[in-house]
Amino acid sequence: MTDLNTIAENYIAAWNESDAARRQALLEAAFTDDVSYRDPIMQGDGHNGLAALIDGVQKRFAGFRFSLKGKPDGFGDMIRFSWNLGPEGTHSVIEGTDIGVVENDRLKSVTGFLDKVPAQ
Repeated sequence: MTDLNTIAENYIAAWNESDAARRQALLEAAFTDDVSYRDPIMQGDGHNGLAALIDGVQKRFAGFRFSLKGKPDGFGDMIRFSWNLGPEGTHSVIEGTDIGVVENDRLKSVTGFLDKVPAQ
């Protein structure tokens, strides 16, 4: 049986990892080779595409960390979980909800929604 908590935690760990080699191992553990990621701002495919997105987010939001918000849920091959992004130990600046398709306990696709974004 798929452990939704572990899948969501692995996702968060990959987005928080700044060391490229360690992140690559996390990407391989958390995502299928052909993973597809889409949100309103960016998109990427495969481990390399996702690594590039993570690099961009880490550069733009230096010092920020992702954390899970609430408990993941899902059914069949679907998972839904929410997350926070902000400086550690403070209120989140950005929040979102991601919907994923799970294949063999790894994410095959992720569609992200932004629930809270700073005023422009």
